[in-house]
This record gives sequence, C-alpha cells and structure tokens, in this order.
Amino acid sequence: MHLGKRLAVIVLTCGLSAGLVGCGFHLKGNNPSSVPVAYSVMSLALPANTEELQEKLAIYLGAAGVQLSNSPNAYVLRVLDYTPRRLELNGKLVETLLRLNVTFRIEDAQGNPVTEPRTIVATRTYQYDIETVNTDDQEQVFLKQVLIDDVAQQIARQISSNRLPLAKPETPTQPAQ
Repeated sequence: MHLGKRLAVIVLTCGLSAGLVGCGFHLKGNNPSSVPVAYSVMSLALPANTEELQEKLAIYLGAAGVQLSNSPNAYVLRVLDYTPRRLELNGKLVETLLRLNVTFRIEDAQGNPVTEPRTIVATRTYQYDIETVNTDDQEQVFLKQVLIDDVAQQIARQISSNRLPLAKPETPTQPAQ
C-alpha cells in the first residue's frame, strides 16, 4: 500500500470513530453501579483462616457498588466451603498444582438461602528444579495470592451481574393417605 492510501485509511477510521462517539454510541456493558437492589447491602460470613479472601472480597464488592455492613437487615454472603489443595508431581522437575475451591451463597438476614450454592474453582501450576528449592516457597506464596484474588473477583462479578440462580423454595411434604 502506498503511504497516501494508508493515511487515507487511518483518517477515515478515526473520522468514523469520532462520529460514533459524537452521536452517543457506546458498547453495551455492565456498569459497576448495576448491582441488584436486593444485594446492594451485604455482610460477609467466612470460615476461620480466610482473612485474605475477606479483604479481597471487601475490595472487589465495594468497587462493584456493594456496601458492606453489619446491619441486621443486610444480606449475607456466606462462604460454605473454602478448600485449598496442593498436588505435586515429582521428577527431575517438580510440577506443583495449586487449586482453590470456594462454595458460597447469599442468605437473607434470617439465614434463609436466597441463591443456590455456587462453587468457584481457581487453579495455577508451576514447575521448579529440585536443586533450587528456595524458589518453590516464593512461587507458592505468590500464586496463593493470585488464586485468592481470582476467586474474589469471580464472586464479585457474579454478584454484581446477578448471575446467581435463585434458591428454590422448599415445598412442604404432605404425608401420603
């Protein structure tokens, strides 16, 4: 292509883009303030030894427009299961698989489930040479933080976009006659 044709293509592209922006066109997306009204005020209920996840959830839920509160009428984000796992495949190089499973649901102020339990799984792998063991600990600590951050982001995205399936109401069972 000649320089003149390239310049014309660039000018035309910029002109069309400016025209779209000028007329108010924008791509449809999720606005952080589009949190469902029902979940806009929440409290967190997490198991022991999950302070890092709690900190990350507070950051990401706050950024998504969820106000964290200990109000008695706030919805509760309850983490039902928090299971970190570490698997190793030994050889000259050791491959380590880190996995974090977190199951959560949203409950109302009385403890009744509002959403079905949802499980988030995050995994990372890394390899290291047995002769340089000191890198294993550093890599594991870093990747553990990455897993927790990933899980917290996924939970916040699902809550803010209202992608959680609602809990099915329990139907009372009647004895057969």
